[in-house]
Amino acid sequence: MISAKRKKPAAKKKAHAKPAQPGSSDQALREQLAELLGKGNAHAVWRDILSSIPEAMRGTKPPRAPHTAWQLLEHLRIAQWDMLEFSRNPKHVSPEFPQGYWPSTEMPPSVTAWETSVKAFERDLTEMKELVSNPKTDLFARIPHGDGQTILREALVLADHNAYHLGQIVLLRRMLGAWTAAY
Repeated sequence: MISAKRKKPAAKKKAHAKPAQPGSSDQALREQLAELLGKGNAHAVWRDILSSIPEAMRGTKPPRAPHTAWQLLEHLRIAQWDMLEFSRNPKHVSPEFPQGYWPSTEMPPSVTAWETSVKAFERDLTEMKELVSNPKTDLFARIPHGDGQTILREALVLADHNAYHLGQIVLLRRMLGAWTAAY
């Protein structure tokens, strides 16, 4: 979790899941959450933002920019992984905040590192969408090993966090002359 320290996992009773009824508002909420996580709707889609960034620009920081595309991609990947794992794994321990959420270098160590990070981002995003889409997941139950969080809250924070930093990558790409989309 990015905004606050997480407690070490404690053994607690699992929350009971409430299955969604077809056509219910619960099902509609799940569908809209999955769409929020995966589609741009009001902004560019993550796949368009992260694709076609020239290799030489992935570690370039324009004047006055706080981060490179590599730093932002890795931050997105790490934070998203953390929120997903916290949501489903009572033994998960979050990285140290804030340094554990950022890469140590401005430039990706290799082309493979960039591609691996993008694939991990996609995998974890897909898994979060599957988690919120699963009618056995109680979106409103407090996460037993948390301190008041719910799956719904984690999904919304994840979508918000991703949108914020993906927007930064779009701005960075514009500053580098590597963004041609009409967004």
